[in-house]
Amino acid sequence: MKKIQILGTGCPKCKKLFEASQQAVKEAGIEAEVTKVEDINEIMKFNIMMTPALAVDGVVKVVGRIPKPEEIKKLIA
Repeated sequence: MKKIQILGTGCPKCKKLFEASQQAVKEAGIEAEVTKVEDINEIMKFNIMMTPALAVDGVVKVVGRIPKPEEIKKLIA
């Protein structure tokens, strides 16, 4: 099972990325756990300078923007 993490402190963009990620997982038909990481200390462990960010299995794939569900599907495939 894939582990997808949305890194952000809860801003509107972070929420949109979370929703887009859930949609992409559903459309791709894969097993994945989508979680939010809102604790600033946990976010800092990923060594990113901007949010929102998307991490797949602990690897940061997107920073500072909201990719379309089609792009997210490619990143999690």
